[in-house]
Amino acid sequence: MVQAYILIQTEVGKARDVAATIAEISGVSKVDSVTGPYDVIVLTEADTVDELGSLVVSRVQNVPGITRTLTCSVVHL
Repeated sequence: MVQAYILIQTEVGKARDVAATIAEISGVSKVDSVTGPYDVIVLTEADTVDELGSLVVSRVQNVPGITRTLTCSVVHL
């Protein structure tokens, strides 16, 4: 199992809509609206790195209202 946090910047006033839409995507474990330089933080899970990449690029980044994403893979030290 591979996990990653996706830090998302949205258009002004779109954080709620973006968070609600992303929460419905398969592979998304948790979605939180936050304050600071990012508007939404998403925890995702997939079986492989390739599946995770596909989830981010094909599904999450296509949600209307997103202006930028930063994907941070979880590592177990």
